[in-house]
Amino acid sequence: MLAITSAQLDALLLAWVYPIARVLGMLGTAPVFRSAGAPRKIRLALGLVIGAAIASVLPPPPPIQPGTWFGMGVFVQQILIGTGMGLGLRIVMSAVDIAGSIIGFQMGLSFASFFDPNSSGQTAVLSEFLGLLNTLTFLALNGHLLMINVLVHSFELAPIGGVSITGPAWLVLIHLGSMAFASGLLIALPIITALLITNIALAVLTRAAPQLNLFAIGFPITSTIGLLVILLSLNAFAPVLQNLYDQGFDVLSMFLKALPAR
Repeated sequence: MLAITSAQLDALLLAWVYPIARVLGMLGTAPVFRSAGAPRKIRLALGLVIGAAIASVLPPPPPIQPGTWFGMGVFVQQILIGTGMGLGLRIVMSAVDIAGSIIGFQMGLSFASFFDPNSSGQTAVLSEFLGLLNTLTFLALNGHLLMINVLVHSFELAPIGGVSITGPAWLVLIHLGSMAFASGLLIALPIITALLITNIALAVLTRAAPQLNLFAIGFPITSTIGLLVILLSLNAFAPVLQNLYDQGFDVLSMFLKALPAR
């Protein structure tokens, strides 16, 4: 009869459950993996497979008893670290949604929205369009593989039971929100500039010919100019997003390094 001692059970839990908890925490909040289009069972199975693969190559963890309060705290800590990493990447990806909302508002298309299952709310059409381009670009640049690579290296920068979740690390994610807003504004800046010039030209035209109905001709012209500038800007969209992804992964590294050692 096979007999398993409590020490062996603690070693199995420590070697497999703790790394899988961090992996599931990240995949539960990270972009692409958290897509509502993927069934939860598939995402759970993917997280278990990735977690088992990572756990098999990790060095032996320090002796921790999972049944103690300290062991339960370390387990929750792994979930929070993975959640923080996925949330950081999600904040970076939201810069494109912010840019789409700003562009849609300037073009007069802010009323054109529909239900987005990923955000569980109404989303502007331009935000959804740019978001799809953002996701496709992220996958084309192997961003999903880089996420897994960062996840593997996170066990070197923040080993299990070797760091604390308190400290300035979470301030890094807070500052990441301001970077997302600034990046979204910079992405939308060329279209905003073109629409500003268009509105100034329409104002001069209306001043020169008061009989023109600005409300009748302004919306089609601004929408056409905005869509034309977006079409011309698509060639430069991928390099901008690649720079944005690089900044996001650098911030994740800063987040892990800012976790104080225990």
